[in-house]
Amino acid sequence: MIYSQDAGDVLLVDGSAEFRSAVARIAHASSCNITSAATLEAARQIAVGRRFDLLLVDAILPDGSGFDLVDEIDLNSHGKAAVVTGSPSLETAIRAVRTAVVEYLIKPVAAKALSKLMEEAHVCGLTRRSPETGRFGGMIGRSPGMLELFEQARRVASLDVCVFLHGESGTGKELVARAMHELSGRAGRFVAVNCGAIAPDLLSSQLFGHERGSFTGAVQSHAGFFEQAVDGTLFLDEITEMPAELQVFLLRVLEAHALTRVGGTREIPVEVRVVAASNRDPLQAIACGRLRPDLYYRLVEFPIEIPPLRDRREDIPLLVRHFLARLNERHGTSRRFDADSLRRLSECAWPGNVRELRHVVQRHYILSDEDLIAATVAPPRPMTDTDGSVRFSVGMKFVDVEREMLLQTLASCGQNKRHAARVLGITAKTIYNRLQRYRSQGLLGSGKPATLAAPMPP
Repeated sequence: MIYSQDAGDVLLVDGSAEFRSAVARIAHASSCNITSAATLEAARQIAVGRRFDLLLVDAILPDGSGFDLVDEIDLNSHGKAAVVTGSPSLETAIRAVRTAVVEYLIKPVAAKALSKLMEEAHVCGLTRRSPETGRFGGMIGRSPGMLELFEQARRVASLDVCVFLHGESGTGKELVARAMHELSGRAGRFVAVNCGAIAPDLLSSQLFGHERGSFTGAVQSHAGFFEQAVDGTLFLDEITEMPAELQVFLLRVLEAHALTRVGGTREIPVEVRVVAASNRDPLQAIACGRLRPDLYYRLVEFPIEIPPLRDRREDIPLLVRHFLARLNERHGTSRRFDADSLRRLSECAWPGNVRELRHVVQRHYILSDEDLIAATVAPPRPMTDTDGSVRFSVGMKFVDVEREMLLQTLASCGQNKRHAARVLGITAKTIYNRLQRYRSQGLLGSGKPATLAAPMPP
């Protein structure tokens, strides 16, 4: 059995091992759980007490007719039954019409038709999951914060509104966006773009497309990410890293539901659901000039906060077991963490959030030679602040507090002194003077911001 989180449950009954193997590969690609059987009797035993999102059965089996199974197997709400046959006849076609079969497929079945069935089963499985199962798309959690997140995402998934996701790096912003797309029923693609990973001079043509000859190297016209996501979802990750001049164009596209390619004159209509995300505090990003307020208020029709892993520690054992189960399945092993290891992992800070936890589980799996991974293989890491706040100790000198506050604010504003001054409510000249003093006192180490090449204006 192939297992993938929050997928559709498929029961495949067919006497051909080759066909079962081919369908299993397609199911795996569509993130479906598939259970296979070669006979009616085996399928009946498997199905006891279970419900499925898709039944795919051969009309002719070694011990009877697959149509008999259609009436016996319990399907979930919106679940489907499909019959395949290598020996089509008028009798089987009529029987398919008279039963609950929604698809009657003739072998050899096109991979595209099978993929469509699996995708429908996946959406069916995703839709029926209740928050109490602790799963939502690729996300796992039973903590109050995660259950609230799942419920918010479910409610907004089918609505035509922009969503703004805020969460630290590694919390799963793209997973939330992808799950909402799958629940939305949109016919178009899910297109993910990391605004900070594309060179600023290329981002415009990548987002909005370009016409042939619009710039050096544009040998042919190109449809940008917006056009690629028509009738689907465009996920704009790290929106605060987008250059300010492009934010103006993005706002216009969102307002007009149309764009003009770079070097073009024709306006192209684009109906796209936009989900934006950032690991920065959006209001702080506005204060620092990284995000236009008018764009933010257009994107934040429905904000969702994704909690960091340190705020949902009760989910850590669940996540560890899940990651380890996937490794065990992939490599044919049965390793597990002992109770002390789970406790120690749950006490760690995890500044890299779920992504870091996954990597640590994988590393310890690789290093362990035993089925039971001992606590000595899973050392905890110290607790640290990762929320951008500055922690001061009682009795700390005021000048040290002032220095740390100034340097941290500068760092959060990308070393832009004017923006940092605006945040702190002081003048840019005051910041420059303070930095000069810290430098003369030897208080700016290699890790401190020290961009003192030119004096700031008064």
